Amino acid sequence: MGVGTFMSAMGGSAVYTVLPVVTRAFDADVAAVEWVLTVYLLVVSTMLLSFGRLGDMRGHRRIYVSGFVVLLIGSGLCGLAPTPATLIAARAGQALGAAMVFANGPAILTRCFPANQRGRALGMQAAMTYLGLTAGPSLGGWVAAMWSWRAVFYLNLPVGLVAIALSLRFLPDDAPPQTRESFDLPGAALFALGLGALLIALNRGHAWGWSSAATLTTLATAIILLASFVVVERCVSAPMLDLSLFRHRTFSAAAASALFNYVCVNSVVFLLPFYLMHGRGLGPARAGLVLTTQPIVMAVVAPISGALSDRIGSRALATAGMVILAAGLLFLSRLGPASPVPLVALGLVVTGLGTGIFGSPNNNALMGAAPRHRQGIAGGVLAAARNTGMVLGVALAAAVFTTSLANTPAGDAVPPIFHAIAEALLAATVVGLLGIITSAVR
Repeated sequence: MGVGTFMSAMGGSAVYTVLPVVTRAFDADVAAVEWVLTVYLLVVSTMLLSFGRLGDMRGHRRIYVSGFVVLLIGSGLCGLAPTPATLIAARAGQALGAAMVFANGPAILTRCFPANQRGRALGMQAAMTYLGLTAGPSLGGWVAAMWSWRAVFYLNLPVGLVAIALSLRFLPDDAPPQTRESFDLPGAALFALGLGALLIALNRGHAWGWSSAATLTTLATAIILLASFVVVERCVSAPMLDLSLFRHRTFSAAAASALFNYVCVNSVVFLLPFYLMHGRGLGPARAGLVLTTQPIVMAVVAPISGALSDRIGSRALATAGMVILAAGLLFLSRLGPASPVPLVALGLVVTGLGTGIFGSPNNNALMGAAPRHRQGIAGGVLAAARNTGMVLGVALAAAVFTTSLANTPAGDAVPPIFHAIAEALLAATVVGLLGIITSAVR
């Protein structure tokens, strides 16, 4: 499971590094190449619940291993893509495989380990995720420089084959239940279309304008489709998303806390490169070195926190993690044009510490609150909260950042970019406070 998790995280983060190279290679518009990232996020997010539900119905290992096969085929097609359009299409196929893997991974771990070891197992998986996120950008840049951007997609092939072999050898074949339930196709379609519309509005709202007709229409469409999804799920006998899960306070609070946590983390991921490179004038290499402090701390702390949650429970640890994360965001918001770079790294260490402490216990609580026959759906909800939080975090940070940048007086002694970053980080701090509340009330 760790090999597969590392590969998925590494491959996803490495793509960010090669986008400028892809733009030059195809002589393409930046807005067109941006869809290489956007389509991946959209497909993964909208298909998570469907593949989690399929795992509950047909067996998690079957869907998980099939996901790696689809992901590897998509990776190979990405490397062979002759045009930006074919690259975007291949990324959509790659995302289908990733959704199959992401939705069923936590369910497999939860089934394979007893309750008193679940936090440790989920913590080790989180550590592999953070290590992949740390290695991806630098490895992707090195491979692209040594060979070409196409080789970055081929990185997935050997690691993926190892992951498939290990999965077939060591993962138990969880047979589907004897009573076969039907797949809720109308519910799956409504959820995919509704969440897709919401993510497009959040992702493109900055470019379109938050009060523009395109943004408001897309948001209204998303609300109508998601409301229709809830109505359908209440009526069908075998719903895609069992809404009764959210009656369990631990499950619903953990899902909300995960959403808020990812909003905070991705606000930092979006804003700090602007602070370091545009505000402070650091080069990409030095800025990247500073930014790696956060995922490294997360990778070290996550398994320790997961093991502790098996002994003392999840609420105190997850809440403490959100408190530390909010404190780190507040600390980063106070940085100015003359703050020493080690102080910036210290702020990232604090946010990484909070996130690392929070993640494994919160995931442990969410997965533990779901019954055995709904583990795939629980994993899908967890992954959907992560992806939606990523988009919300960037959307919130970008909206506050650009608004503040436009409204800051030009004659101020402090350059406007620092005011804008500070206000956006304060907005993320408020979201962190909401996460403290939802984590504490579980």
